[in-house]
Amino acid sequence: MSKKKDVVDPKSPFAKLREVKAKLAKEEATATSAKHAPRAPVTAAPKVSAEEERLSFHRMMSGVTPLDGAKGRVSPKDAPRTTEMAPRARAEQAKTAAQAEADEVHAHLRALVQGDKLFETHDDGRRVEGRRIDVPQATLRKLRHGTFPVDARVDLHGLDAATARGAVESFLRDKRVAGERCVLIVHGKGDHSPRGHGVLRLEIAGWLAEGAASEHVAAFATATNDDGGEGAVYVLLRR
Repeated sequence: MSKKKDVVDPKSPFAKLREVKAKLAKEEATATSAKHAPRAPVTAAPKVSAEEERLSFHRMMSGVTPLDGAKGRVSPKDAPRTTEMAPRARAEQAKTAAQAEADEVHAHLRALVQGDKLFETHDDGRRVEGRRIDVPQATLRKLRHGTFPVDARVDLHGLDAATARGAVESFLRDKRVAGERCVLIVHGKGDHSPRGHGVLRLEIAGWLAEGAASEHVAAFATATNDDGGEGAVYVLLRR
């Protein structure tokens, strides 16, 4: 007697359950086969020869303009040492400022003591001389005796007082800038003057001790006979 084959109604819950089981079994079999499947060999990157690397480098650098070696690069020995020089520069600046302040204080003290008088002068009617108060007497004596060599001279003969004064101021300024030390101003004795004495001779001491020209003067003294005597005056310029 043959067994009767079970027929399951597609619409029954058992049919749905069997379908789900079949689907799960299929997915499990697929995952298992993928897990045990042999892996594809890893292919190593092809080796690049040194020549190919060099050509690639040149392709990348083509069109690039190199910097001028004389302008774009600074050798280590020529590079400025900002870290080392900055403290030194600051120290020099502080030293200069301190010296300027000290000079200002000393000048103020001298003005209080001397009543703003910067020059000591002497005029006996024939000879005239003067020195800044900070110039040693020994320096004035050397100037009086003609010890300093004369570096330049100016002759004021024939000039009126105003023109002569301007000439003296510009002459002393220019010679001081040039680094000269001792100059000679020839003002004349005034032998042919209607009043019997030189007008410029009476003015010269004031110009050198109090006028604008005094800024450049350290000392002055009537010249020796070899350099014009009472008709000329030595002027020692400030450093």
